[in-house]
Amino acid sequence: MSRFDLKIYCTNPHCDRPDNVVGAKVCANCGTPITYRRLWAMDGGSKPVGSIVGKGRYQVVAPQIWLDLQPGMLPYLPQEIPETVLPYLHLCAYRLHLPNVYGFCREGGKEILLLDNSPIDAEGTPYLPFAQAFGQASAVRQVYWLWQLWELWQPLLDWQVGSSLLIEENLRVHDWRIRLRALTIDSTPPSFSQLAEFWSGLLPECRQTILPVVQDLCVQLHDDEVDPENIRAQLNQLLLQQAAQLSLGLQVYGATDVGKERDHNEDTCYPLGESSQIQDELLPRWSIVCDGIGGHEGGEVASHMAVQSVKPQIKALLAEIAEQQEIVPPEVIGEQLAAIVRVANNLISAQNDNQERQDRRRMGTTLVMALQVPQRIKLASGAIASNSHELYITNVGDSRAYWLTPRGIHCLTVDDDVAVREVRMGRTTYRDALQRPDAGALIQALGTRDSEFLKPTVNRFVVEEDGVLVLCSDGLSDRDLLEHSWENFADPLIRGRITLEAAAQAWIQLANERNGSDNISIVLTRFQVSSAGANAFLTTPGAAIDEQAEAVPSEEPILDLTLSEPTIEADSATSSTAPARKPARRKSWVGGVLLFLLLATGGGLYAWSVLDANGFNAWRDRLQTQVQGWFSRPN
Repeated sequence: MSRFDLKIYCTNPHCDRPDNVVGAKVCANCGTPITYRRLWAMDGGSKPVGSIVGKGRYQVVAPQIWLDLQPGMLPYLPQEIPETVLPYLHLCAYRLHLPNVYGFCREGGKEILLLDNSPIDAEGTPYLPFAQAFGQASAVRQVYWLWQLWELWQPLLDWQVGSSLLIEENLRVHDWRIRLRALTIDSTPPSFSQLAEFWSGLLPECRQTILPVVQDLCVQLHDDEVDPENIRAQLNQLLLQQAAQLSLGLQVYGATDVGKERDHNEDTCYPLGESSQIQDELLPRWSIVCDGIGGHEGGEVASHMAVQSVKPQIKALLAEIAEQQEIVPPEVIGEQLAAIVRVANNLISAQNDNQERQDRRRMGTTLVMALQVPQRIKLASGAIASNSHELYITNVGDSRAYWLTPRGIHCLTVDDDVAVREVRMGRTTYRDALQRPDAGALIQALGTRDSEFLKPTVNRFVVEEDGVLVLCSDGLSDRDLLEHSWENFADPLIRGRITLEAAAQAWIQLANERNGSDNISIVLTRFQVSSAGANAFLTTPGAAIDEQAEAVPSEEPILDLTLSEPTIEADSATSSTAPARKPARRKSWVGGVLLFLLLATGGGLYAWSVLDANGFNAWRDRLQTQVQGWFSRPN
């Protein structure tokens, strides 16, 4: 390496020769993947491309796009974070769509705000502008983008940055998701009429199948008596009608491994193995990963209890939804999923109380769960489609969900840890919060406290393209392993050229090599939506999934496990969730039916524990005996 070459530094703090040539994928000295953080520099557009700024720290690679040449070092932060920056911190739960604060750069007498998680690809090229991409998108994706804008509207208004959604150049798209380049402080709160004007500009590019409804929504938004919940319901119905006309096929495979340093496995995942080989009506629509806390006597018991107590409640929920003649709103399903998780929490918490476990001795577990809900949808033609393509992700703790496409990997969850809490409270940036010795400590998990203190996160997505859902424990996600390795898996996995089992085992092998100090669990669900590709995945348009046919791969390629350059910002531990709205008003029958569902099935467990403590305790003891019996069985 010539001394004149532009250098980028390895992030490994123990590397004694960290300087590498820009463009290197791994450190020439220690083999650590080189991190390329391309940042959006607010008010930094005047710097010439190619120049080095910030005392040699950053290279200007494009107007307002800077590359951090020393990504392992903390960026500069002023002693007091400016008020204009606080919305980024408080809205970090929406990082699937919004950038976050990286730090500041002192340059030319100014403090330039630097944003990461910006809509910029691995080469430093901004993603397509929303207005440009809109006309090229399918009808379902056009509605999905409008839905995301609507879901962001109120949260951004609450933090006085709603006008950020009305600036055409500020909106970008990355695959299926809306991305914002920056947040703009409102001079005056934007109105629904202004939103209607912005959407009206999209009407010439709307697909004919959705144009009449979108036109009508724009008219309603201009009305002084606009009903936001009615707008939301109509937009949701239009989205599900469009998605329900697509075909949908699923396959799922789960695996868990003790890791290289542990002598027992506290993780539990479901399914374990290939779904087509397991007789269970929930498969392949339901999957779950739990990472136990509390050692051999507690963690693995808690994770098994969580899975076994959630399972019958999910069955009952799906059965009840299947009987409904009207669309069950996403917030209602979300509330029921959260209630199901709280029931599991109370079972584990009660077990802790009975065993007089206190403080850190209390057993608990993380949870990340996926549920594909096949609601029946009445189409505009009057026909009934039996799958709305809705995917619900529920999480507590730091087990994660990722969505993988041939073009990128999207983290769908936000960790419940101290570092994220500090950001959400507006106290500091994520990079700075990671310096705390307790940064990775969980702030909530199932079983550690009563349900009144538990706040599961539930988000609804709509599957309208081929992709793979990855659920995993932190034994796999640590050190951004998925962000560094996804490119080696994406195309062959999504196209069915390798089996889910082969991909899962390869990722476990890689985690043992690169992480290895923890248990490792992974559940992969392959979603086949398009008519192209392996026909074995496909069902008839809108039909329920009656078969989980095994893909017949062509000559199976050997996976290259060499870690590649990450395509997204490396601080992905808090990569975002989709927007979650406050509970909306709904028809009384929906709340009543689903309340009855919980009282009559899984939700009734909590009521049972209150009304009939002796009966509940006897049932719980039998469950514990069964769980402990699993561990006594020979391998």
